Amino acid sequence: MPRTPPPPAEIAPVATALLGRAQELGARMARRIRAEVTYYGAQGPVALEELTASCRRNTELVFGQLANGCTAGMDPAEETGRRAAREGAPLGELLHAYRVGSEFLWSELAAEARAARAVTADTIVSLAAWWVNEGLAAAASDAYRETASELLLQRDRERSVLVEALFTGVLTDRTTLWEAADALGLPTEGPFAVVAAAVPAPGREALPGIEARLQAERIRSAWRLLPDLHIGVTAVRVPDGEDAVLRVLGGFTPARVGISPAYDALRDTPRALRYARLALARLPAGTPGLVRFDDSPLALLVAANVDDATRIADTVFARVLELPPEERHRLLDTLEQWYESGGSAADTARRLYCHRNTVRYRLRRLEELTGRSLQDPRAVAEISVALHALRLLPPTPEKP
Repeated sequence: MPRTPPPPAEIAPVATALLGRAQELGARMARRIRAEVTYYGAQGPVALEELTASCRRNTELVFGQLANGCTAGMDPAEETGRRAAREGAPLGELLHAYRVGSEFLWSELAAEARAARAVTADTIVSLAAWWVNEGLAAAASDAYRETASELLLQRDRERSVLVEALFTGVLTDRTTLWEAADALGLPTEGPFAVVAAAVPAPGREALPGIEARLQAERIRSAWRLLPDLHIGVTAVRVPDGEDAVLRVLGGFTPARVGISPAYDALRDTPRALRYARLALARLPAGTPGLVRFDDSPLALLVAANVDDATRIADTVFARVLELPPEERHRLLDTLEQWYESGGSAADTARRLYCHRNTVRYRLRRLEELTGRSLQDPRAVAEISVALHALRLLPPTPEKP
């Protein structure tokens, strides 16, 4: 805010007289503001005594500077602005109060000037209007905005820490989880779903504006930006909540996104994040898309012990993985469709648009390569676990 020039000396006697009435003028100004500004009304959060004290300080500031012929700091107005920001008072209401107070001080200054006949009323009113309206209001407004920005950054930091604690499993006590959920604006009960999206570059959000977009669908969420991921927990309690999340995420192109299965307890968020990461890893690097983690019992079993599941897949399909990519994919797709068809070669053939004998040939080929019979229930179970591991775990680079 630019510095104002010292007021002319002819103003000093008028201001000195008003300064002696600062207590009375502050009380009258407070009553005027309370009557005209809704936020400061009788039912508002600011007590009349507090408002009166603030008005008295501002009266002393304005007339004291005019009386002393100086332009000292605006500490009272700045403190009012900071306090209003901390208390959540609307900035518009604060500035309205200053406008009402300014008009009150102008009228008192003009009346005193006319009575004293020391200076022209036009000069006093013009100076007072600039001084009070531009000086006090601007000082309070600047302090309000600065404090509001600081509070916003502080709330963002605190929110980020709570989200981090939720994802890392630091919050386990039921009461603590409830408190965290309340601070984050989340319900205390599910279902929830975790989203993990690959960032385009460190420090850049993969899903900018995602929280507001979900809020428009009545879905509450909390997000955290990591160096490699943009992760969030979403509350999908509303009807068709999961479909709404998928719809909103589908609007981000070319994002790479993994989603966990739905879960009920917030304490399970770290596990859900692991599932979302596994789903995301199914997308090859640089390939946009949206993958949801399969929440079947076998899929959960594989995700619970990735290392062992990988070893099972490598052991069971060792010879299959050595085949040329086209043949390998054809055999594994046939096997997957055979499981989906409940072991029916005819249904598998219909799914693949080929003859049932072709399906039988491919299945026999898989039996030869794996050394396991699809007539043996134990072998069928082993192959099923290995197939889930291949489908759920990150893909391995293609062999030349």
